[in-house]
Amino acid sequence: MLNQDRVVIVTGAGRGLGRAHALAFAASGARVVVNDIGATLAGATTGEDPAAEVAAEIEAAGGEALVSHHDVADWEAARSLVQAALARWGRLDAVVNNAGVLRDRMFIKAEPDEWDAVMRVHLRGHFCVTRHAAAYWRALAKDSGAPTSGRILNTSSGAGLQGSVGQSAYSAAKAGIAALTLVQAAELGRYGVTANAIAPVARTRMTEAVFADLMKRPEGGFDAMAPENVSPLLVWLGSPEAGAVTGRVFEVAGGRIALSDGWRPGASVDKHARWEPDELRDVVLGLLSEAPEPLPVYGVG
Repeated sequence: MLNQDRVVIVTGAGRGLGRAHALAFAASGARVVVNDIGATLAGATTGEDPAAEVAAEIEAAGGEALVSHHDVADWEAARSLVQAALARWGRLDAVVNNAGVLRDRMFIKAEPDEWDAVMRVHLRGHFCVTRHAAAYWRALAKDSGAPTSGRILNTSSGAGLQGSVGQSAYSAAKAGIAALTLVQAAELGRYGVTANAIAPVARTRMTEAVFADLMKRPEGGFDAMAPENVSPLLVWLGSPEAGAVTGRVFEVAGGRIALSDGWRPGASVDKHARWEPDELRDVVLGLLSEAPEPLPVYGVG
C-alpha cells in the first residue's frame, strides 16, 4: 500500500474534506490521528463527536485510528496532538492541515473578533501543529544523519488565490497559507520534509452554505463536488513517492487537477532613476496594456 504503516495527522477530520482525507489515508495503509473538536462552523461546541465516528469507520474497515479533540490553534494542545501520535505509534510521517471556520461578511461590516477567529483557526492552526511536527522531523534527521520523509499538506482555497466577495478574512488567511507553504518547502527541504498545498472545490459545510446551487448532488452520474474526489491527490503527496514534489499549490475539483502558478514578476519598465509622480500615468497604463487580465474575484461579474 502507498502509505503502509505511515502515521498521519488529519485536522478537522470529523466531516467533509477532513473525513474523506482520513478515510483515504487509512485505505492506503496509514495509521490516522483523527482530529476534530466537534464544533459548528461558527466555532460553537455541539456535544457531538465526529472524530470518534470517523475513527470507528477506519477501525471497522481494519485500519488503525486515534481520536483527538486537541485545539489545533492552541500551542500546547498542538504539541500534545503531535506527542499523542508519537506515543501511540512511535512516529509521525505527515500532517494534513484541514481544520477551518467561517465568518463570512462583507468587508465594510467585518468585525475584529470575526477576523481574529478565522485567522486563528486557519493560519495559527496551520502553524502550531506543523511547527511541532517540523521540530520532530528536524531532530529525527539530525539524530539519524539522513533525511526524513515528512510531509506537510496544507489547505488553501481559490478564495486565497483569487479573492472571494464576502470572505475577506477567509481569503486573506488562505492566501497566507499558500505563502506559508512556500516558506516551509524552502526551509525544511534539507530535512527531507516536503510542503504542498491544495485549493479544493468540494461539497462541505462551508461551501454548501455559500454556493448551494453549485454544490448540489447530481441525480446521477459523476458527483464532481464529492469531497472524496480531492483526497487521492493528498494521499499521493503524503506518500514516500512524492519526495521530489514540494512548494506547490494544486487546485482540485472533481476529476480535474491543476497546478496553480502564483505571483511572479510581469511586464516591467526601469528608468534607472527615481520616477516623478506626473510621469507615471503612461508608465502604469503601459504596463497594464502588456499584462493579461487578472482572474476575477469569486462573486464578481
